[in-house]
Amino acid sequence: MASLLRHTLAFFVFGLINNVLYVIILSAALDLLTVTPDDPSLALAAADDAPPPAGIIAFCNIFPALVAKLAWPYLLPPPVRYARRVVACCAISACGMLSIAFSGGLAMRLAGIGMASFSCGLGELTFLQLSTTYPDKEVMARCVGAFSSGTGFAGLFGAFLWWSVRGLGVRTGVGGSSVLPLLMLLCYFMILPSSLDNVGSTPNEYTPIATDDDAPPRRFGMNRRSTSEVSLTLKDKYQLVRPLLARYMIPLFLVYFFEYTINQGVSPTLSYPPPSIVEHPILGRLFRSRGDFYVVWQMTYQTTVFFSRSSLLLSIPALPERLLPLPATVQGVLLAVLVYISVNTGSVGLDVMSSGGDAVGIIYLILALIALEGICGGSSYVNTFYRINQESDRLIEAANLQNREVDAGPIALPEDSNAEDSESDDGAPPSPTMTLDSATRAWRDDLDSHPTASSASSLVDQRLRAAQREFLIGSLGFSDSVGILLASIISVPVEVALCKWREGGCVRA
Repeated sequence: MASLLRHTLAFFVFGLINNVLYVIILSAALDLLTVTPDDPSLALAAADDAPPPAGIIAFCNIFPALVAKLAWPYLLPPPVRYARRVVACCAISACGMLSIAFSGGLAMRLAGIGMASFSCGLGELTFLQLSTTYPDKEVMARCVGAFSSGTGFAGLFGAFLWWSVRGLGVRTGVGGSSVLPLLMLLCYFMILPSSLDNVGSTPNEYTPIATDDDAPPRRFGMNRRSTSEVSLTLKDKYQLVRPLLARYMIPLFLVYFFEYTINQGVSPTLSYPPPSIVEHPILGRLFRSRGDFYVVWQMTYQTTVFFSRSSLLLSIPALPERLLPLPATVQGVLLAVLVYISVNTGSVGLDVMSSGGDAVGIIYLILALIALEGICGGSSYVNTFYRINQESDRLIEAANLQNREVDAGPIALPEDSNAEDSESDDGAPPSPTMTLDSATRAWRDDLDSHPTASSASSLVDQRLRAAQREFLIGSLGFSDSVGILLASIISVPVEVALCKWREGGCVRA
């Protein structure tokens, strides 16, 4: 139990700190592009120059993370050196935040933002892959759940942290945040148990990494140069990732594409005259000016994202695999509904708040829809990575089976099972998928007659399975980033178009 709590705490901190710098940069976007009284020496442009668009901050805060998530799992060979990666992520993050804080030039600040973004993407990839290294399924699920919860809390914590230190200026506020990555180092080296440590009371509570004694001579992903080396070719990776496209990747991409289109393109247009605090005391205190509407929408979104990403830690059952596309479907409907509301409830139409139950009802409706948006987004994230984490062995076996069929021809399924074959020599149930062809049986019998070779093959099997698990969960990471990037690109024209269509336009003052 104590070890499980250490896993939970460590992965929660990993998710929180890894993502909080991303949130701080987005929250400080306008401050990073303008001169503040506290930091006159950090002027980016002369007073008569137009400031660069804030969208450049969003792009530099997303694209490098996408590069990390796309390049590392697909191009770099196993094994993953976790300690080196964690140290590298912390160092890159700290250097990036210091570059942002102490540079007076736009190019250097954008470079610092890119460094922090790259570190965020690589860190998310690393910690999700790390969650697959624990053979105990309960520990794996707890690690994914805690990491997801930490990433959800980062949205609230990062916005609150920047709001608290914003008055200190960019140099102090952003520069001070450069020490936060040290918490990840502390958790990794001092709190997180090793993947070889015992989680339960006895070593037998661990389930060893599955081996595959029934494989044909050419093993899927095996490097023949050494019994201790494994590799995954591009063909191997394609076979592993192909079944994920429709079931996992496309739904996750759509959720984030719809979600960030709402947040960046639609929500800014949903501003109205503030309600009367006398007639509507709750809404009147929430919305004191038009500018408060977007802030409240985002706080509602971040809060529900946090709770939905914490669903596994709250013992809420995970979504069945067949329902994983549901959040994307709901998110698409929400986008359409909010666009309709934006177009048909312009600032002129809701101008008289004191009279109108309908106007107040629209605001409550938008709050409910934004909350549902956050629930769908957080639920899709945590459930998608949970399913991959827990079902990676099944997906790997399917890819292995397909590879065997190509190499050895059709594999016959057993017509019946004899009682003497109901268990293997070590008491484990037999593989339910196939019988052995003659070539495979001869190859296995040859290994059994040479204990040293059999042991080496078992080691390769374990390392191969670990590499396949790491690749599977790592291959998903770019789906959400692509959705966010595309949404950030189209959000500007969407917002402009909605403001043109709205009665009274968009007034945010």
